[in-house]
Amino acid sequence: MGRYLLENATILTGEYMEEGILSVDGDRIGGIWLKKDLKEGTPSSPIPSEGYERIDLGGKILLAGGIDAHVHFREPGMTGKADFFTESRAALLGGITSVFDMPNTNPPTVSIEAVRDKKSMARGRSWTDYGFHIGATNSNAGIITEALRKGVSGREFAAVKVFMGSSTGNMLVDSESALGEIFSLKDVRILVHCEDEATIRENLRKACEQYGEDIPFTLHPVIRSRKACIRSTAKALETAIAKGTALHVLHVTTAEEAEMIRAAKIHNPLITAETSANYLLFTDADYSSLGAKVKCNPSVKSSRDREALREALRDGVIDTIGSDHAPHLLSEKDAPYRKCPSGVPSIQHSLPAVFTVCMEEDIPLTRIPSLFSEKAASMFGISGKGFLRPGMDADLTVIDKDAIFTVRKEDLAYKCGWSPYEGMTFSAPVQTVFLHGEKVVGDGHITIPSPTGKELLYR
Repeated sequence: MGRYLLENATILTGEYMEEGILSVDGDRIGGIWLKKDLKEGTPSSPIPSEGYERIDLGGKILLAGGIDAHVHFREPGMTGKADFFTESRAALLGGITSVFDMPNTNPPTVSIEAVRDKKSMARGRSWTDYGFHIGATNSNAGIITEALRKGVSGREFAAVKVFMGSSTGNMLVDSESALGEIFSLKDVRILVHCEDEATIRENLRKACEQYGEDIPFTLHPVIRSRKACIRSTAKALETAIAKGTALHVLHVTTAEEAEMIRAAKIHNPLITAETSANYLLFTDADYSSLGAKVKCNPSVKSSRDREALREALRDGVIDTIGSDHAPHLLSEKDAPYRKCPSGVPSIQHSLPAVFTVCMEEDIPLTRIPSLFSEKAASMFGISGKGFLRPGMDADLTVIDKDAIFTVRKEDLAYKCGWSPYEGMTFSAPVQTVFLHGEKVVGDGHITIPSPTGKELLYR
């Protein structure tokens, strides 16, 4: 940790994009001085000069370090394909300084003891700050309720994850009484993976009748269909409206879901929604060329859905971007459809990918800090994180929006060693990252010898 003056910066927040200066004092943001205020002669305080290392950003964009509340780092139980050390390093290279890991590990994170075990695994090995979600089951609502009685200051998890459709980890919650209990929980956000299991099973049965074991990957969005997503999301939204649930709908993929969420927010303003870069970039046409490499749950849908999601990004129906970073080995992906696991690695390029989409669609860049840090920090009550404000943690990301780069296999930091983004060209490469006021990435490379990530705290 040091003292820095980041000069000639384009400071980007959810409220403004302005030229200015930001100071780093130890592990905190010291002050922010916008050029327009300096011209008017009304700075909030004098700009310090003595004892600071001056860094000229040359007009590059400076924003708060990203918070990715939806990652699968595969530890414990699946560390052959990923682990906290490797994937948090990839996250840091992608401008993400805080992550929340999902509970579908082996064993699943469905108890306080399991949460504590994962914390011990991440401690001293995570390049980013870290937190964990606890998983809901058909029988553990009482455990979660008891844990919540401690209050926020004693909470050991960020949110409760509910799989209303099956995915990696076999954590499907299909008991109506259990769902009712979970959606009735207060003072915690409920995260939902929405796909209707009965619809998926019927679609798979039909595909097996027609193709046997040789189901083409182009059928993935037919099997994990839009109807499955819409039916499940409608149920989740209706329940959340009835019970006043603080609901976060994960990885939204269809135009219909976006419209349902837009309407539901009127009745329950605690409802929020996430999508990922995968659904903003790919369409069902990509299954023909990429096949298993874009097989994820929910499935990538049509170009019409992609356009609707981009519009929902613009107007705030989509609140956050979660990478849904979910690595598998290429040897696992090189299997017939039914044996091929769903999920793709993506966290290293999630931020540049969304920057590229916003620039292509003329979406205001002020949406990006809200999507990547500010909203998540507010939703999960993350202490000291997510905003460029004096006194906040000096977790900072610098990008060059005027540069472009092509994703190359040799630059990937993932343990699995591949990405569906290979060969794609994006804007806004990540140049520099600060974590707790320490420069941890410079010129796109890690600059520290070992991980410095800490456990996240909640307000």
